[in-house]
Amino acid sequence: MPTEIFFAGPGLDRVDSLRSDPEQIAALARSSKARALVWENGLPAIDAAGSLRWEKMGDAPLFLGMDGDCPCFSSVGEDAGDLRAQFNALGHLGPADAPIFAAATSLASWHRRHGFCAVCGHASAIVRGGWSRQCPHCGAEHFPRVDPVVIMLAEHEGRVLLGRQPRFPVNRYSALAGFVEVGEGLEDAVARELFEEAGVRVHDVRYVASQPWPFPSSLMIACTARSEGDALTVDTTELEDARWFTRDEVAAALAGSPSASFIAPPPFAIARSLLEHWLAA
Repeated sequence: MPTEIFFAGPGLDRVDSLRSDPEQIAALARSSKARALVWENGLPAIDAAGSLRWEKMGDAPLFLGMDGDCPCFSSVGEDAGDLRAQFNALGHLGPADAPIFAAATSLASWHRRHGFCAVCGHASAIVRGGWSRQCPHCGAEHFPRVDPVVIMLAEHEGRVLLGRQPRFPVNRYSALAGFVEVGEGLEDAVARELFEEAGVRVHDVRYVASQPWPFPSSLMIACTARSEGDALTVDTTELEDARWFTRDEVAAALAGSPSASFIAPPPFAIARSLLEHWLAA
């Protein structure tokens, strides 16, 4: 199992027991130790040392949790700009603050996108310290959603299947991935996505690890599977290319060798952890 997955980890103490007490949340916000997350260019701001930036409390209705005896809050932020530039910024984010970044980014994005009740259409209000919204008209309560995504490596006779999308940097290959659909188990989603995108049939699907992915709010579920053959039928509406790579090729890519046959996923992507796990196994 990978030991370190970027964005995963304990982060703040979310103290769920406080969320149902608005008076206690308000008292925490008035505390002299309370702090609010700084937002910049649509994301939580990161300083030169790779840490999140905080400031004195202002209009920050989202209660992220406790950092020791310091209550931590956030505003709902603003809409993100260029995602590629944001991904570049992640290379400077320290692993200790990454879980806080992920939680704040996903939670704020959900509030920006879900201001109205899905039952009756009335404007809803933030409740439970920002961990849900409630409709004052019909009483329905709505909770932040998480979209499950399977991301997987198919293996055949010591080689692993990777693909690339047109938006990837030149020569970057990564694990195939896709959203889990309604009425579908994880193993079924892995098998379906691999067949739809690359035309391979797989068995022996195994879970490896998971990662919260806050763009906007997915849970990446990493798996491996064994392919019954190596013939590929690439769905070019989803992928630009898909190829089988040997262990030596994967090792060279992970090492950043100039002679590597492809560029590996970045360190903050679970696809890289999945490749490291496969190589070590």
